[in-house]
Amino acid sequence: MKNNARTSTATQAAKAAIDPPSPPPAPIDPLFLAAPQVATFVGTQPLTNASGFFFERDGRLYLVTSRHVLFDEGSDHRPDRIEIGLHVDATDLTQSTGFSVPLYDDGIAVWHQGSDSGGEIDVAVIELDRTAFPAKAVVAAFTPAHIQTAFSAVPADTALRVVGFPLGFHDTVHYLPVLRHAAIASPFGIRFQRQGYFLTDARTHRGTSGAAVVMRDAQPSADTAALPWKLMGVHSSRMDMGNRDLVLDESLGLNCAWYADILLTLTAA
Repeated sequence: MKNNARTSTATQAAKAAIDPPSPPPAPIDPLFLAAPQVATFVGTQPLTNASGFFFERDGRLYLVTSRHVLFDEGSDHRPDRIEIGLHVDATDLTQSTGFSVPLYDDGIAVWHQGSDSGGEIDVAVIELDRTAFPAKAVVAAFTPAHIQTAFSAVPADTALRVVGFPLGFHDTVHYLPVLRHAAIASPFGIRFQRQGYFLTDARTHRGTSGAAVVMRDAQPSADTAALPWKLMGVHSSRMDMGNRDLVLDESLGLNCAWYADILLTLTAA
């Protein structure tokens, strides 16, 4: 019996030398957990993929995305529900599930959208029932404290990030979004052509609609330390010139991002 035990121990040691234990998972930036994928449906029929992010205010949790993700009369896009991805294990990010959110209650839209002097704003928020989430759901959320309202404090050369799901692309093992680099392409704080958005210069695709546009918070406060990013805007769509020669001229490569302070209006009690 002793010989067998020694042989077993030696075998295990040899195997451990060949197959060392996996290292513990590396911590990830909470920004990746603040941006779930959004999929639209009519019943069980899938329609489109999009992006979004969590926003919390006064104990209420919202999903923010583009309004045209939820309803777009021009393209006759009329989903009746969405599904968002939720991680259900803080250490094993391969564990996730879909969470269904109806878009109508007795025929009445449940999302909030807004308008201003320039017209309709392509941003929508849906309040989420957090009590219906899986017990171990992992959620990072922006708050009003994250919104960049000091326009003059944003230099023209500020580096931005767009966090989302271009063409639905993502890490299919860990179900995480991707980051794209962006630059501010119009003066931050000035409404481009009197609309409630500014321009970014970034490579974007379909599926990025509703993504958070952020910049790193170099000096986070106690209210923002858990998610050290400034929320600048909500990516809406690419901008192009209607009279561009499709043969001779390349796309401008510019995008519209609605100023994030609209969320203060859309989530007001």
